[in-house]
Amino acid sequence: MKFYYVYILLSKKDYKFYIGCTNDFKRRYFEHQRGENTSTATRLPLQLIFYEAYLSKKDALRREHYFKTTKGKAILKNMLKESLMLISN
Repeated sequence: MKFYYVYILLSKKDYKFYIGCTNDFKRRYFEHQRGENTSTATRLPLQLIFYEAYLSKKDALRREHYFKTTKGKAILKNMLKESLMLISN
């Protein structure tokens, strides 16, 4: 069974989210950590703070796009309030 993952990374440099989608999370995560992604290379180190798995690629992409909206980011910040406080200390 193949899954598609929506994931949220937090930059410990600027404390901003990176939101992505992939069908091979482990590979993608290590690409980010090695600075191989131009969107996150200058924002290292990164910490995984959230992910979801979907059977449908369309469902995963829809969720990724939602999290990238202003409302989606606000929901994420509310969902992860305690975790974000732990990380920032």
